[in-house]
Amino acid sequence: MTPAEQVHLRILRIVEEEPQISQRQLAERLGASLGKTNYLLKALLEKGYIKAGSFLRAEDKLKYAYLLTPEGIRARLCLTRDYLARKEEEYVAMKVEIEGMRAELAAQDDQG
Repeated sequence: MTPAEQVHLRILRIVEEEPQISQRQLAERLGASLGKTNYLLKALLEKGYIKAGSFLRAEDKLKYAYLLTPEGIRARLCLTRDYLARKEEEYVAMKVEIEGMRAELAAQDDQG
């Protein structure tokens, strides 16, 4: 999974949980600039993964909401599967490395 796919997954998950999140709030959650966040949202809009809609609030002001499309839901699931598979592989590799280090330390302790 590329870094871009990782951030797309994060955005899709956040938007699914908080459709009314503002770009500024999303940028803060991502730790990214507002401009970068706008760029990332546009990419997801162009892919058809999210759609932006507006509705009237009580103060008669428009507020945006970002909604996952069916394509966006499928993309989120696919990205989640890929991310999980990669993390599971990393976990297994790390576990093997840790066991090797423990064995090395035990052998050192037995000698010393």
